[in-house]
Amino acid sequence: MVAVRWYLRFNLSYRDVEELLVERGVEVDHVTVYRWVQRFTPLLVDAARFSRHSPGDRWYVDETYVKVNGVWHYVYRAVDQYGQVIDVLVSTRRDACAARGFFRRALSTLKVTPSEIVTDAAAVYPAVLDELIPSAWHHVERYANNPIEADHSQLKHRLRPMRGLRTDKTAQVIIAGHAFMQNLRRGHYELAIDTPPALRVAAAFTELAQAI
Repeated sequence: MVAVRWYLRFNLSYRDVEELLVERGVEVDHVTVYRWVQRFTPLLVDAARFSRHSPGDRWYVDETYVKVNGVWHYVYRAVDQYGQVIDVLVSTRRDACAARGFFRRALSTLKVTPSEIVTDAAAVYPAVLDELIPSAWHHVERYANNPIEADHSQLKHRLRPMRGLRTDKTAQVIIAGHAFMQNLRRGHYELAIDTPPALRVAAAFTELAQAI
């Protein structure tokens, strides 16, 4: 779990984690580190979901983009007014079908319906939101979506040291794991609540390791 935590928390490559483990007497190939991250990240996210705080009622939604195996993909992301990452979805398309898939995934996972959704002026959003969340106020205004646009930079910063994302599945796991780590560090889980902030992530991973 230490290797997975380091990879999700710090701007490290798999080879960086391999080197740090060797310095601590653990000889493991970087490919094995990759497999650990892919296997255990979804399990950790799932184990933590019961201790996750309910998100706020105002969601900021936007797409950014990443390269997967040399091809541009879109990443749908949302944060609430408290900075909690609502959900992420990697998609090959930027259309109504992808937007609908993102909202359906977020709503079914969290069992919470927002009262306000802030997006950019993309033409697909009004119809999708009228279909899925008709009770929510759809807010479109210049600069209103700054919180999510600023939050994209955190993801871009993490992806920079990597040697590229190779598959759609790999991209989804890594980007979801990054969102999980952001939320954990920002205090959006009832995990390690009595632990000093600097030790919270390590303590939370210890708790979650016992659950999986």
